[in-house]
Amino acid sequence: MPAATAPTAVSRAPDLPRVLGASHATAIVVGTIIGSGIFLVPAEMMQAVGSSSLVYLAWIVGGVLSLFGAMTYAELAGMMPYAGGEYVYLRGAYGDRVSFLYMWTWFAVAKPASIASVTTGLARTLAIFPSMHWLESTALAGPLPLLWSQLFAIAVTWLITGLNYLGIKKAGDFQVVFTLLKVLLILIVAGFCVASAVGSSSNFSSSLPGARGGFSGFMIALIATLWAYDGWNDLTMVAGEVKQPDRNLPRALIGGLLIVGVLFIITNAAIQYILPATAIAASPQPAVAALRVVAGSGGAALVAAGMALSIFVTLNGTIMSGARIPYAAARERQFFPQFAHIQPRFHSPSTALIAQGLLSTLLLLALGRFQQLFELAVFAEWLFYMLTATTVFVYRRRAPDAARPYRVWGYPLLPAVFVLSAAVVLVASFGGNLKGSLVGSLLILIGLPIYEWVQRRFATGKALAA
Repeated sequence: MPAATAPTAVSRAPDLPRVLGASHATAIVVGTIIGSGIFLVPAEMMQAVGSSSLVYLAWIVGGVLSLFGAMTYAELAGMMPYAGGEYVYLRGAYGDRVSFLYMWTWFAVAKPASIASVTTGLARTLAIFPSMHWLESTALAGPLPLLWSQLFAIAVTWLITGLNYLGIKKAGDFQVVFTLLKVLLILIVAGFCVASAVGSSSNFSSSLPGARGGFSGFMIALIATLWAYDGWNDLTMVAGEVKQPDRNLPRALIGGLLIVGVLFIITNAAIQYILPATAIAASPQPAVAALRVVAGSGGAALVAAGMALSIFVTLNGTIMSGARIPYAAARERQFFPQFAHIQPRFHSPSTALIAQGLLSTLLLLALGRFQQLFELAVFAEWLFYMLTATTVFVYRRRAPDAARPYRVWGYPLLPAVFVLSAAVVLVASFGGNLKGSLVGSLLILIGLPIYEWVQRRFATGKALAA
């Protein structure tokens, strides 16, 4: 496909069945976004800005910027509701090389690292329970020791991969049920805090002496909120399996993000009502600390259970969406054709799912540390968020009369604000983690010679989806 191809030219016959309804689509957005971030980042944010009011401001600004991104993606998804999402938008706007680098980055780096970090985070969360302390012990000693938490993370990765292998309808139903349960637990936790006699409204005006403060401090807090909001784009990757995509995709993207924003604000308010700024900054898990004050060890266990459930549902959405990217590339003869294989009984991209699981397993064996896994994904993700958002300008200019079931409100200002914000986050993450960002850049660039080899070997003839 040449770089000048208009969006109307990337239409193709349906491949994976459209079996996801509006509730599935919304649950993918809400369930994938709400992981452990809301329970963990308030401490980092308070250390950065030093006051409850600025923490709230960071949550609001991060939510608004994420909403701008979701609105921009909603226009693109409505125009091109195909499997692969961002891969499709980038290919139509910037051609094969850029879209291949996106696919390669997500397939080889970002998604496996995200899956590995989520499963590692789940093991860390469960280790809070006394009966699960064994997760932190060594399973295999030697020059390369192996922790039980790594083995547990690998097992969970394959459990959810297996669920998705059985078909996206089953995985989507799982997402709906457990997202509803996750939201209910969050509301219960917040309700316990707000109804508690030990809380005080004076905590909302408390401050932390010695906080970093200033613009740099606010940027740290903002990046933390953007990490907590991360995952809203995953719905576009399974867009080819959503029924009535012209209506359901924009509604789920925007509505789902608004639901998440409200839940995040409620949870943060509940934590601040119980704990002053100094206590929030001192706790690695502020939500657990707040419920421990309210209801003792039982309350702390409730929050830990809510965190574990949140992470589990996030993992399902991440595995579900990640496999569609190499599948979409293979359909267009831009990657190994085996990745375009659809399991005949369950109608799932089985080869892509298995390969994704294997790469995640290798990362868990090689690294195993949550921070290393997380840092490996951040730089690559924000680079392509920025590039993908710019395609809305390309399509508006190149195909002004193309059918757009949803048009981003405030164009061109809102998409431009998101692109600039993504650039700021990209620069900040690069400077804050130079080594990890350089490694991420190198892994992306490795895709260039692989692209040339794939082009020579597979990109002859018509695309499989033609």
